[in-house]
Amino acid sequence: MRDDQLLRYSRQILLKQVDVEGQQALLRARVLIVGLGGLGAPVALYLAAAGVGTLLLADPDEVDLSNLQRQIIHQVGGIGTSKVDSAARGIAALNPQTQLIRLAHALEGERLDEAVASADLVLDCSDNFATRQAVNRACFALGKPLVSGAAIRLEGQLSVFDPRRDASPCYQCLYGTGDESTLSCSEAGVLGPLVGVVGSLQALEAIKLIVGFGEPLIGRLLLIDALDSRFREMRLRRDPACTVCAQRGGDE
Repeated sequence: MRDDQLLRYSRQILLKQVDVEGQQALLRARVLIVGLGGLGAPVALYLAAAGVGTLLLADPDEVDLSNLQRQIIHQVGGIGTSKVDSAARGIAALNPQTQLIRLAHALEGERLDEAVASADLVLDCSDNFATRQAVNRACFALGKPLVSGAAIRLEGQLSVFDPRRDASPCYQCLYGTGDESTLSCSEAGVLGPLVGVVGSLQALEAIKLIVGFGEPLIGRLLLIDALDSRFREMRLRRDPACTVCAQRGGDE
């Protein structure tokens, strides 16, 4: 590591759980962020600040005025431009050492598989059920850990799904085939600091997975009630009938 890197990351290198070896792991890491909205904004900023070497930024949308209430990586000057380009400018201003791969298109089919295959870790920061299901399937097919977060109204949730661990459930175990009629934030509303909390926790889980310390949220669902400032946790088990992950190993 160079002297400027030792200084930049000194506060986390001081942690025995990270140290120089952990920082080097972060510098080598390639992380895919799916969605650069309310969740993806703090995720991208915190991972870049932590020294993740390469970020793959995926989002097909453009910045809109209504985004700025919660999507803190974007600025007024970026309205009408690609979210990927807007986010890249914010990251470059924070840490120009971070390598950025811009994916300003919808991740579907082969494009999704290629992006997931090229990453060490995936963070699902999307805002629709179809994308979450597709990302989950790709991660389990390709053996990539997935940090999944969601927030709406005053409620948030977070979990980690890791196909490298035989008993890990997946997103489909939790929601099954789901319900496409679920409301989005544009229909139901969401408070900005809540997506900041969930996104920050996603970044924390990602760093733990990359460096290899602590106990990630595998087999656990963290639920956040912003109205009453309460956190609670639910245990998750693999669905033995799940069409995505049930064949990857035995249950607990």
